[in-house]
Formats: sequence, structure tokens, C-alpha cells
Amino acid sequence: MPYEPPPELAGLSLTEVAKLVAERKLPPLDRWSPVHTGDSEMRIASDGRWFHQGGEIRRPAMVRAFASLLMCDERGTHWLVTPSQKLSVEVEDAAFVAVDMKQESDTLVFRLNTDDLVIAGPDHPIEAEGDPDTPAIYVKVRHGTRARLNRSTYAQLVEFALARADEANPAVTSGGATFSLRPA
Repeated sequence: MPYEPPPELAGLSLTEVAKLVAERKLPPLDRWSPVHTGDSEMRIASDGRWFHQGGEIRRPAMVRAFASLLMCDERGTHWLVTPSQKLSVEVEDAAFVAVDMKQESDTLVFRLNTDDLVIAGPDHPIEAEGDPDTPAIYVKVRHGTRARLNRSTYAQLVEFALARADEANPAVTSGGATFSLRPA
């Protein structure tokens, strides 16, 4: 059965987004204890493209399947995890790229390059890194992984923040939590 991406984010209500997130069945990586470790020979470029042995993986469904098996440990090492294997993955920046954003009330939803939907809040915080002149904004995804906002999504978020806060301390609220967009 071919992969069907979800509808455009702009056309979804927050209730519909929550339903899609709840319906996505992800593997229980945190319950698996694989005995074999190795190198997957995979790399995720800073623009979100996946490569294996130097060649780009061009099938979106395959990237989405691999992404569902991805975790990042406390040292920042990314792994593809199955019940029997744990294979390292080189990640240039973040494992995912946030490619779109929607705001409804005080809730922010991000669509990732893998078509995953992430509702920002205490479980999926927004983090600002870098310096005030060139910040990088990330949202936590799952299992220690995160997504970097691409340029247009970053611009959407800043526009939303500036409409609600002052320029000296841009911040956004989502899921009852407030996130500064100024790097510490």
C-alpha cells in the first residue's frame, strides 16, 4: 500500500492534529534492549536528507520508516533501534527539519520533513541555541531527537512571537509553557 501523507497543516484543526498524532503507532524503542550494536552507514544532512553509503535515500516512506526507529542518547549519538540491533547514525545538525507551523489559540503545531506532526509544549519544548544575531530554533520530537526549524518556519514563529511580545524578549506559548526565542 503506498504511503499517503497527511493533509496540509493549514487545513487541519488542533483536534484533527491531536487525532493524527494519537493514531500514529510508533515502535516502543524505549522498551527494546538490542544486543548487537554497529554502524548503519547512514547520515542525516542538515537539510533533512537521508543518505546510506553516500547515496541519497529518495523514497519518503523509507525515510519515514527509518525515522520512526530513531533515538538520541544523552551523549548526542543518534541510533536506529530495532529489537535486535542498535546502529549509529551520523546527524549533521538535527534528525528532523520542521518545515511548517500552525498556530491555533495558544498552541503551536509543527510538521516535520517526515510528515510527523509535533504539538509544542512541556513534552515537546522549543529551544533557542546559537547567539542572538544568528539563533537556531529547535523543537524536541521524541526519544531525545529534535527538529530544527527551517528558514520559513522560523520566520512564521518569529512573526507569531513578535505579535505577542516585545522585540527585546521574543517568546511563544504553547501547551501552557512559554519558550524564549532568544538564545541563553
